[in-house]
Amino acid sequence: MDTIDQDIRTLMVGIGRKARAAAARLALASTESKNRALNEAAAAIRRDAAVILAANRRDLDAAGGVAKPLLDRLTLTEARIEAMATGLDEIALLPDPIRTELARWQRPNGLDIARVRVPLGVIGIIYESRPNVTADAGALCLKAGNAAILRGGSESFHSSAAIAACLAKGLAAGGLPEDSIQMVPTPDRAAVSAMLKMVEFIDVIVPRGGRSLIELVIAESRIPLFQHLEGVCHTYVDGGADLAMARRVLLNAKMRRTGICGATETLLVDSRVVASHLPVLIKDLLDAGCEVRGDELSRAVDSRVVPASDEDWRTEYLDAIISCKVVDGVIEAIRHIETYGSHHTDAIITEDPVAAAAFFAGVNSAIVLHNASTQFADGGEFGMGAEIGISTGKLHARGPVGVEQLTSFKYLVRGSGQVRP
Repeated sequence: MDTIDQDIRTLMVGIGRKARAAAARLALASTESKNRALNEAAAAIRRDAAVILAANRRDLDAAGGVAKPLLDRLTLTEARIEAMATGLDEIALLPDPIRTELARWQRPNGLDIARVRVPLGVIGIIYESRPNVTADAGALCLKAGNAAILRGGSESFHSSAAIAACLAKGLAAGGLPEDSIQMVPTPDRAAVSAMLKMVEFIDVIVPRGGRSLIELVIAESRIPLFQHLEGVCHTYVDGGADLAMARRVLLNAKMRRTGICGATETLLVDSRVVASHLPVLIKDLLDAGCEVRGDELSRAVDSRVVPASDEDWRTEYLDAIISCKVVDGVIEAIRHIETYGSHHTDAIITEDPVAAAAFFAGVNSAIVLHNASTQFADGGEFGMGAEIGISTGKLHARGPVGVEQLTSFKYLVRGSGQVRP
């Protein structure tokens, strides 16, 4: 290991030790102290909005000619800063999951057994672009009694640091250890590699970013992961779809914000409604400024549709681009999603309850919707206050990772002198 890597390792070990010590105190922290810290952090974000915007301007100036979707994710506005602060206040209002009794029963021998929620411990969050993740991730970890080590992207370094400073003010006001939420103070990518090997200090890693980041974390991590893979999300317009609803939902699912993981990337249309629905849906998208890449049948209904390649069906565009394919009913739609999707979020538009039930049963994604936009794939929209990300794995947490998903449990067994025969 070279000198720079050794310096990074020393830095990260120091952060890990402080996080582990903070986690021990947070596990015993009162609901009142955590909520006060969150409310005071929200107040600090509002107070320091100008400072955060100035820091964000530094990041935007350094970003140069980055792609439009990345620029959108990186940009903070007064409205987005207020949304961050509101999110912290909403997390404070959520029930405290720690020490909640999940189940309790008695055995014939008199043992009284209870299963109760406990914090995970120390959570490492590695993310790109979106500086607002700093506030969401730190706040959710705190509410669930966990210490957090946050490693934001180099492109949002100054913005994230300014937000983290507000979180530190909240922790101090709540009488909680300032080390409860720590930002990795270097953009050096070696810090990520060091973090992924800190098994003695970090209990779980949450990666949130593009394919290259996720693949790096999966390849290098020695720590359990909440996997947040890319959002290759589908909207399937079934033969039983109401056209007016399909038009409204699809346009929102694709174009409301093209750079988020819940944006629809592929439109599937039942062959039964090619004549009645497909031309209108494609025209709506094109008129809204969305490029459509389609199969032969899609291209036949509008000459502006460009040919889709096999790679298009697997692509998370995060931009005003959508792939379009005609399928023979709900079963073929399910097969296409299983073949090309990322198990993130997929929707069916239909008035046919049988088709909807088949889609719900057959699509193996973290979030499956009926007659609603895929852009509802968000912890806040689920009433969870906020989220760290959408987990596409199947163990421990799946879908929006909110406060409850950042906990584990233990068994409390009360006896009266029992011994096992």
